[in-house]
Amino acid sequence: MKQKLIFFVLSSIFRIFSILPVIPNVYVFESQYGRRFDDNPKAIYDYLYMQNEKSNRLYWSIRYRDRDIVKDKNVKILYRFSIRWLYYMARANFWIVNARMPKWLPKREKTKYVQTWHGTPLKKLALDMDTFSMPGSNLESYKKNFLIETQKWDYLVAPNQYSKDIFKSCFAFGKSFIESGYPRNDVLYQKNNDKDITDIKKQFGIPLDKKVILYAPTWRDDYYISKGKYRFHIPFDMDKLIHILGEDAVFIFRAHYLVAESLDNVSTHPNIFNLSKNVDISDLYLVSDLLITDYSSVFFDYANLKRPMLFYAYDYEHYRDKLRGFYFNLETNAPGPFVVEENIFYDKLTIFIKTANFKNYQANLNDFYNNFCKWEDGQATSKLIKQIQYRNQ
Repeated sequence: MKQKLIFFVLSSIFRIFSILPVIPNVYVFESQYGRRFDDNPKAIYDYLYMQNEKSNRLYWSIRYRDRDIVKDKNVKILYRFSIRWLYYMARANFWIVNARMPKWLPKREKTKYVQTWHGTPLKKLALDMDTFSMPGSNLESYKKNFLIETQKWDYLVAPNQYSKDIFKSCFAFGKSFIESGYPRNDVLYQKNNDKDITDIKKQFGIPLDKKVILYAPTWRDDYYISKGKYRFHIPFDMDKLIHILGEDAVFIFRAHYLVAESLDNVSTHPNIFNLSKNVDISDLYLVSDLLITDYSSVFFDYANLKRPMLFYAYDYEHYRDKLRGFYFNLETNAPGPFVVEENIFYDKLTIFIKTANFKNYQANLNDFYNNFCKWEDGQATSKLIKQIQYRNQ
């Protein structure tokens, strides 16, 4: 009851501010409910900031408890749910967001809500979901709330035709698609060169003479701790992993933001890096020679680099049948080796460290690139800005 009263008051304040006119060229950016300073909104923010267009006013929405993630003092921060946040949210020309906004927050017609989303869908989403494992809610109310949210969106970014087709159904979205590719992937085309990759490695203290293996799994709905927090399970033996790495490779953990805190004490070995917090994952793509994942959408983005991938899906049947379900058969369509057994995972990892590749998977990777990365060319952000600014005139 107390929470409902708070949300009612906040919504009322927002509506009062909405009496004032929208301020032209005011952009409010938010990533993952104010927890992050990254992803598609950050790529768009950086693009507009670098334009140095004085008429643009750029603000970033951050939870107060996460205020330390923004190191740049030039960034204009709005603390989520503060009076100042409500004022600018009510008067902004554009919201640039990659997840959902609060259900109690209305959106005025003249504010344009640009939903960038945060991945190409492998796992079933929103209205397409058949199962639901998040405590405190049920599938029916989850879908109802999601539909309330999607009706607020004016634009939705699609990274490829496959995603556009799914987004139409899972979000019941019938307004304007931006067929641009993902802005966050522009950097994979712009910085995929020896100099930039070396600079990033030096920034994180990654050896220049070793293979770099990036492990970026998704989270599990049923590894629940509390609201917004989940456990992380390492599905292999760390000592065995370190032995396989030897002197030839380093291993980067990049956990999903919902489970990043569970990895704080993963290992102190010099060949193990935990870069799960406050690091742009695009930088990690660029420095890595191999991506290991499971069902995370990261592999769609990583495919832009046409580098080897290994899929370690140790709980595949459980995840497929009881947690989410998939839009396509990953087992047969993965652009790299797909393994479910721990000993085979070690074998594949050993092969890569010795040979820097996986035999017989280049054709799969090329087909995958053609199917999912065709719209990506390093210009997604400029395409997006042109579309939303043109239609706003």
